[in-house]
Amino acid sequence: MKIKTFGRHGKEGFKNLTRNSWMSVASISAVTVTLLLVGVFATILLNLNFIGAQIEEDVEVRVFIDLTASEQEQEQLRQEIEDISQISSVEFQSKEEGLNELINSLGNEGEVFESLREENPLNDVFIVQTEEPEDTIEVAETIQGLQTVEKVEYAKETVERLFNVMDIARNVGLAIIAGLLFTAMFLIANTIRITIVARKREIEIMKMVGATNWFIRWPFLIEGVLIGILGAVIPIALVVLGYNFLFTEIQTRFPTLFIDLLPVYPFVLEVSGILLLMGITIGLWGSFTSIRKYLKV
Repeated sequence: MKIKTFGRHGKEGFKNLTRNSWMSVASISAVTVTLLLVGVFATILLNLNFIGAQIEEDVEVRVFIDLTASEQEQEQLRQEIEDISQISSVEFQSKEEGLNELINSLGNEGEVFESLREENPLNDVFIVQTEEPEDTIEVAETIQGLQTVEKVEYAKETVERLFNVMDIARNVGLAIIAGLLFTAMFLIANTIRITIVARKREIEIMKMVGATNWFIRWPFLIEGVLIGILGAVIPIALVVLGYNFLFTEIQTRFPTLFIDLLPVYPFVLEVSGILLLMGITIGLWGSFTSIRKYLKV
C-alpha cells in the first residue's frame, strides 16, 4: 500500500471517530471499562500464580528415620529416596539440629527442652523437595513404603487444599477475562456496525465505481484500532499507578510478610503491553466483522 493511500485511510479513520462522536465515546468507554476489569483481574490472577508458586516451592516432605537405623541404613535410605525420579533435593537434618531448631523456635520457652540434649528423643530427618510441587503426595506415599522410615509428614490436607484453590483461581480468572473480552468485542462490533449502516449507501457507490474491498475496509479498521488504543490508555494508567501504590504500601506496612508480590517492573510494562494489544485486537475484530457483510454488493 502506498504511503499516500495509507494517509488517506488514516484521515478517514479519524473522521469516522469525530463524525460519530457519541458512538465513538460509547465504544471507547466500553473498551476502557472492559480493559480496566481485565487489567485488575489479570493483576490478581498473575500475582496469585506468583504467590502460589512461592508457597508450592516451600512444600517439603519430612522423612523421619527409624531410631534404630544404623548409619549404613540411613545412607541406603537416602540413596533410595534420591533414586525417585521426581526428587529435586534431599537434605539430612540430624536430631541435634532438629532439637536446636525446636528450642530456637520457642524463644525463651525453649529453655525447658535443654535437658533433652543428653538423651535426645527426636528422629534424624531427611527433608525432601520434589521437582514439581504436584508430585509431593505421590512421592510421600512412595517414601512411606521404604524400610527404616518411621513416618512421613507433608501437611497432606494443606497441600491438597492449596493445589485445589490455585486450580480454581486460575480457571475462574481465565473464564472471567475471556467473558469480558468477548463482551467488549460484541459492544465495539455493534457500535462500528451503526457507523457502517449510516454510510451503507456510500459504500455501495464506492463498490460500483470499482473500489476494492480492502480500500473500503481500511478506514474502518483504523477507526477500530484508534478506539482500542484510546480505550486502553486509562486502564493502563490506572493499573500502573494502582499497582505501584499497592506494592509500595504492602512493602512499607508489612515488611516481614512471608509472601511477595510480583516486582513493579517489568510487571506493569508487561501488563500495559497486554492491555494495549488487547485493545487493538478488540478494535480490529469489531471493525472487521462489522463491515464484512456490507462489502457484498
